[in-house]
Formats: sequence, C-alpha cells, structure tokens
Amino acid sequence: MQRFSRMWVQIKSLKNGLVTVLFVVAFISVLVYISSFWSGTIEFSGITSHNPPQEIIIPLNCSIKDQAQTCPSNYPKNFRTKSHGNQSSQQATCPEYFRWIHEDLRPWKSTGISREMVERANRTAHFRLIIVDGKAYIKQFRKSFQTRDVYTIWGIVQLLRRYPGRLPDLELMFDCDDSPVIRSSDHGGRKSTTPPPLFAYCGSESTMDIAFPDWSFWGWEEVNIKPWYSLLREIKEGNNKTKWIDRIPYAYWKGNAYSGSKSRIDLLTCNVSDQQDWNARIYNLDWIQESSQGFKHSDLASQCTHRYKIYIEGNAWSVSEKYILACDSMTLFINSKYHDFFTRYIQPMKHYWPIRGDKKCKSVKFAVDWGNFNKKKAQEIGKAASKFVQEELKMDYIYDYMFHLLNEYAKLLKFKPTVPDGATEVCSETMACRANGLQEKFMMETLVKGPSITDPCNLPPDDTKVVDSFNRIKSDGMKQERNWEDKYWESLDILRKN
Repeated sequence: MQRFSRMWVQIKSLKNGLVTVLFVVAFISVLVYISSFWSGTIEFSGITSHNPPQEIIIPLNCSIKDQAQTCPSNYPKNFRTKSHGNQSSQQATCPEYFRWIHEDLRPWKSTGISREMVERANRTAHFRLIIVDGKAYIKQFRKSFQTRDVYTIWGIVQLLRRYPGRLPDLELMFDCDDSPVIRSSDHGGRKSTTPPPLFAYCGSESTMDIAFPDWSFWGWEEVNIKPWYSLLREIKEGNNKTKWIDRIPYAYWKGNAYSGSKSRIDLLTCNVSDQQDWNARIYNLDWIQESSQGFKHSDLASQCTHRYKIYIEGNAWSVSEKYILACDSMTLFINSKYHDFFTRYIQPMKHYWPIRGDKKCKSVKFAVDWGNFNKKKAQEIGKAASKFVQEELKMDYIYDYMFHLLNEYAKLLKFKPTVPDGATEVCSETMACRANGLQEKFMMETLVKGPSITDPCNLPPDDTKVVDSFNRIKSDGMKQERNWEDKYWESLDILRKN
C-alpha cells in the first residue's frame, strides 16, 4: 500500500510539472505573438493538420467622426507564412489568364520604365498611385465618372491589408475611363518613343494600356450592383433555381442600349417583332428610371432565366461580362474589340459562342437554333463558363492578380519611387470611416479583415509559346463557328429556292 502511495505521489508530481511546463510555453508563445504584432511582424509556421495557423481580425480604427481620420501605425508591416519565399511551396499555380500579365508588360521588358515614361502617362490619368514602405498614397488629377476611382483605390488598399509588406515601392498612373488610350501605332517605329505605362480597365489589340481589375469587384453603388463576392454567391443560388433545360429557349439581353455604342443600338433590331423572330429577347434599361423605382428590375442574380445570354460591349468593354458568364446560360459573345484582364484566356465553343458583329441577328438566331438542337453541348458551354467564373475569378484570385501585376510592374522601374507633393496617404480608415450610405455598406462588406495566412498563388512563367497556342485555339474556334453558320444559311437559301 505504501509503495502504491509513493507511485501515486510521483505520478501526480510529474503531472503537475508537465502542466507547469505547458503553461510556461503557452505564456511565452502569447508574449512572442503580442510582441511580434506590435513590432509589425507576424510569422506563422507551415500549415499542418495538427496546428493550422489562425486568422487574425484587425478591425477598423475609426476616430470621432468630426476629427480628421489618420492611418493607424500598428497594422502589421509584415505577415508571412513559413512558405513565403520557399520555391518548393505547395501553393497552387495561378489560373492561366495570369499569363497575360507578362504580355501587358512586354513593351517595357527590354527598356525598363523610367520616371519620364510614367510622367507622360498623366495626360489622361485620373490619379497617381504611390506605394512606399508598404503605405499607399494618392495624387488625384481629376475625378472619374461616378465613383470608379474611389472603389479602385479601395481595392488597392484592401490588397495592402491582405498582403502587408509584400508590395514593393512603386509609382503608376491610372485611367478610369472606358476606353484604352495608348495607341500601339504611336510607338511602333524606330524613331518612336517607348509607350507610357498606363493602367486601365481594358485594352485592345491596337492599344497598350495595362488591364487591371475594374471597380465593380468592390461594388457599383450608382446602379446598386453588389460587391463581387456576395453577388457571385447570389448568382450561383439563382442558377440552382432553374435548370438549364427548363429555362426560356431564347437569347436574353438587358442593358443600356443608348450608352453611346452603335453596336448596342443595332442589337435592338434583333428583338422579336410581328415580322421576324431572331430568337432574341432584348430589353433596354433606363438607369435613371430604374434608380427612381428602387432598382426593382435590374437584380442580376434573378436574370439567369434564359438558356442563352448575350454579351455586347458598350463604349468599350462592359462590366456585365462576368455577370453574364456566371449564369450557366450559354453566352453569346458578340464580336469584341476590347478585353479586360481575364477574357483573353476564355475560348470560343468552350466558354462561349461567338457572334458576328456585322450580322448580329442572323448569327444570334443560328446560335440559338444550334443550341436548342444540341442541348447537351450548349449546356456544357454554359456550365464551363460559370465554372471558370466561380472557381478562377473568385476574389482570392482577383487580389492575387493585382499582387502579381504590381510586383512584376515594380521590377521594371528604373527609378526610386517617392511621395510627391500633393499626395495623400490612404488606408481603410481614411476611406471607410468617413463613408456613408451604400458606399459605407459596400466598403464594410469588402473590408479585408486581416492579413492572409496563405501566400498568393504562384505566377505562371513568361512563355510566349503557351500564349500563342491559346490564340491559335481561339482563332480555330472562331473559324469553326463561322463555317457552321455559313453552311446553315446556305442550306436554308437552297431550301427556299426549291
């Protein structure tokens, strides 16, 4: 009995000692974490199934409304996982459309970018973005249409919250208008100057603007379009309400036909009439009237009701593109002159059906007839597009695209970025704390809660052969569709003659 008692005392003593050791280790860990937070550096160990890194939430630090809002000084300057900088990291490779980052920056690959080149881009720029020591500064030249500049800057500020300390020093010019402006023809000869690097929402084959994710990913308050993260979820739920086979078997488009685009006005002639049915259902949307009625007829998540949806450009590319592609309907893509940052990757006959710009009505009718006769294939095309949007165009990848584009751009700079006179520091606090109404709602909804615990995806290497292969496949798909369409109308003409 005494022997058993001595063993019990030893075990109890060992247990108490172990508890003490564990408590000391936990206490030291907390001290190290707190110390690293206030010193501006937090580092996680690699992700394991036993001890995964935990996200931290850093709330907005808003002062009293009447006081001038400043940026907090205690936000982490670095926040890295152990995998940061590890070439053997298991982090996923970025989607294929990231390859066009290399293409957009190719004009400066051999020359680099001088300060003089950047200064020449201010002719049409709305603002200059400066990042120095992980902080963002804006020098505004002129206001953009509506709040495009506000939400674009907000998106960049959220990128800095997501990846603190991971963006290099840089300076760039940003144009918030619809159309790209840096014409290739102005910079093609031997004696011509190197083009000025200008960031914009879209580009084209004849221009050299650098495509950047548009403002609507963080919301478009003037037309009550929600931020992309929540809207994408709602569209997915809308897709599940009506199966493709049960949807209305016509092509659908709703938008502002009088936006200044001749192509959209021409599309109105494809609408059903007493004389002709081109298999299209076209609805003009008056945004002023829609606003006065509380946006009752423009909910994007409830517009996935037709088997086919038409995409058509406005003054240039249109933000409606991603909403249409997300709908599970087969997208009828009317021949486009412009591209945004991701559309150069998507392929005809795989993600969408190409429509001729000069013969819209006949081309739409053929596409719908073909799809209704080949229902399985038409459904597959619609599903491939929505799968691409849901999986490869989610907000995680939007931020990663911005991250890699800005990093690759900064590598080309041949000067030391500095904060110019007249520039103002911007952060989440200076923007969201003074916002109100729908803008406040959208900003709070899209606020990055804290640093990412994972690294950005791995940027695919610069490989012109891969891009050339994509372009050949796209060209072949366009030719195939035109060949089918021509034969279709030739056959109908023969039947009519007989």
